[in-house]
Amino acid sequence: MGAVPDRVPLGSWPTPVERAPRLAERLGLDPACLWIKRDDLTGLGAGGNKVRKLEYLCAAALESGATLLITSGGAQSNHARLTAAAACRLGLDCVVVLAGERPPVPSGNLALEEMMGTRVIWAGPVGDDELDRQVEVVAGELRRSGRCVEVIPLGGSNALGARGYLDCGNELVDQVPDLRHVVVAVGSGGTMAGLVAALGSDRVLGIDAGAVPDPEARVRSMLDELSAQGAAAPARTGGPLRLRDDQVGPGYTILTPEARDALIDAAQLEGIFLDPVYTAKALSGLAAAVRDGSIGHDEPTVFVHTGGLPGLFGHAFLRDPHGVPADQGGRASGGD
Repeated sequence: MGAVPDRVPLGSWPTPVERAPRLAERLGLDPACLWIKRDDLTGLGAGGNKVRKLEYLCAAALESGATLLITSGGAQSNHARLTAAAACRLGLDCVVVLAGERPPVPSGNLALEEMMGTRVIWAGPVGDDELDRQVEVVAGELRRSGRCVEVIPLGGSNALGARGYLDCGNELVDQVPDLRHVVVAVGSGGTMAGLVAALGSDRVLGIDAGAVPDPEARVRSMLDELSAQGAAAPARTGGPLRLRDDQVGPGYTILTPEARDALIDAAQLEGIFLDPVYTAKALSGLAAAVRDGSIGHDEPTVFVHTGGLPGLFGHAFLRDPHGVPADQGGRASGGD
């Protein structure tokens, strides 16, 4: 295996794994066959999966002498919130470029970013390519003003950031040695890529949340790079990816009826809160996999809770928890 890059400590490891027997029965699994990997409890900045990625990305930023982090995402980007929190922890400045328009009153992740003193730049109703271009424009302006800038990619998802979820996969091998399936939401792809690098493509089931046009290509690109670096064995990463796209519904950020049911089931049966953009769709994807036999009722299964609770407080679900609003507008979270 290749050399392991530096990592700056930002989170609390290992995150716990909890049995969820009541939720398991609701999903059609045997009560003893479902665990929840609590990566919503990673510690920094209200928690979430981005902390693992940022440990590697911020180590590289510090090594380069950066004094300012810049990243991008949607209006309720969990990644932007955690990048800002990492910057605060490390004594760095932070700029986030967000798709959409400034709301009259900041809520959810936006309120936390304001509390942390993050500079927020609104890019308007743009897609990922234009958002990336605007990040580069802002980064160039900052560099010309004398700042040492590190650009953190959308969702923290590149091969370096994905190493954080290679670590998570290794934790799971120790915590649930007989695991057969690991189910996780897929946004920008780094979380799934790291898990596949650790556990193999046959054990990881990704549930596409609709954040990017071609999540399979993104995951495969990161796996190829990790393999080339010697971080993952080709035998683990070379097989076909298990990636479901049947839970996206009308689009990214839009809560489907199935995801709404999953969100409420997790709360009422286990006292665990999911987010409406990623983890609720991931749990509805797990339910669909049990129904169609992709996951057997007696096969040990881990659901990775990637966090996102602050985003719930900026989502239309809280305005109408008994319905599914037709238009919830805009990009939301910045990719799992």
